[in-house]
Amino acid sequence: MTASSAVLAAVSGLGFGLSLIVAIGAQNAFVLRQGLRGQHVFAVVAVCAVSDIVLIAAGIGGFGAVVAAVPAVLVLVRYAGSAFLAGYGFLAARRAFANSALIADAGATMALGATVATCLALTWLNPHVYLDTVLLLGSFANGHASQDRWFIGLGAMAASVLWFAGLGYGARLLGPLFARPIAWRILDSLIALVMLTLAVGLLLSR
Repeated sequence: MTASSAVLAAVSGLGFGLSLIVAIGAQNAFVLRQGLRGQHVFAVVAVCAVSDIVLIAAGIGGFGAVVAAVPAVLVLVRYAGSAFLAGYGFLAARRAFANSALIADAGATMALGATVATCLALTWLNPHVYLDTVLLLGSFANGHASQDRWFIGLGAMAASVLWFAGLGYGARLLGPLFARPIAWRILDSLIALVMLTLAVGLLLSR
């Protein structure tokens, strides 16, 4: 395998990975909110990036065939994920319509353990994560020559690291805008809408 083909495979994986991950979703909304609050950003970025790396490696390693062969696993994840997203969505809606005192309190630091647990749930209880990383990206990579697939995987892994780090740490640039309570109301309203829409979508999906 030549160096140029390895680079092309990695770039292909980078582009494919970004096309899957750069979208408004539960995980991205949570990373954005933690970045804006400046709370446990490294832990959140690390959990999201490492989770994607593990799932991408599993997909390229052939775990996608196992997931496809046992669809009941995704069904269980779908219902559990829907329930969690609905609960998180209602909490976001409550923050959005709370009084000013509650809005100020909503900015209080969430414990590291609770933050990591929430991030893990938003990641691993989302069946779309398995469909995107394990099945779709795994199929894309395994459709190439064996010597190329892991470079495609490395590119996709790099895409996840770059995206989550940029989203988490870049959110601080919006800090002045979110100095006003109305901005947090709008953000939490959008997060509630995204979470509840995803929850309903998971229940209705087949």
